[in-house]
Amino acid sequence: MKEVRYFYVPDAANETELPQDEAVHALRVLRLKEGDEMFLMDGEGSFYKAAVTQANSRHCCYQVLEALPQQRPWTGHVHLAIAPTKNIDRMEWMAEKATEVGFDELTFLDCQFSERRQLREDRIEKIVVSAMKQSRKAWKPKVNAMVPFGKFIEAHGEGRRFIAHCYEEFPKKYLFEELQACPAEDVLVLVGPEGDFSFDEVQLAMQHGYESVSLGESRLRTETAGLVAVMMAQLSKESK
Repeated sequence: MKEVRYFYVPDAANETELPQDEAVHALRVLRLKEGDEMFLMDGEGSFYKAAVTQANSRHCCYQVLEALPQQRPWTGHVHLAIAPTKNIDRMEWMAEKATEVGFDELTFLDCQFSERRQLREDRIEKIVVSAMKQSRKAWKPKVNAMVPFGKFIEAHGEGRRFIAHCYEEFPKKYLFEELQACPAEDVLVLVGPEGDFSFDEVQLAMQHGYESVSLGESRLRTETAGLVAVMMAQLSKESK
């Protein structure tokens, strides 16, 4: 039995050809030919059963045979905003694993204590797409560019919003318990750099309605904290 092949094709229902990167993989690696079956994912909640109609060195065209809408496995919109680590490999690992777990949006924060001020969103995007295909996720997380912390705080005022930090001066709730109390609501969780958010950043977020939370008793690395936050959201917001 042949392995099922999945390809990411935005607006797959209205397109007739694989994007270039996907076509290269289909033709040069998998060596698909006319008549072969494959599955497409549009990143918006649907899979499509399709058949190859043309395969040459540069183009892989297809015909959709059947639309397969998927049921969303979690409720609400899960948004993680995180300060990227100096070692970008750790942040790429986090983006990959969080996509496998399942979430909706990823934003990178430029904070006072950030060790990295720039990153390539296009590389993160490719990693997210690869993880989405590998884990058979029908929804692709949106990857946003890096944004200054203060600007981000002022721009987001909807849903339940949380800031995870380690300061003892601020009372903290346990994030998982708070997420369990709002399974259908949109949620946004902020995770800071290795040196944590600054005291002023936590104050600013709380002044804008963000809730002070803990991720548990352990002191976590940034990428681990981001993944734990996504996992907590997934467990508490799983569709029944």
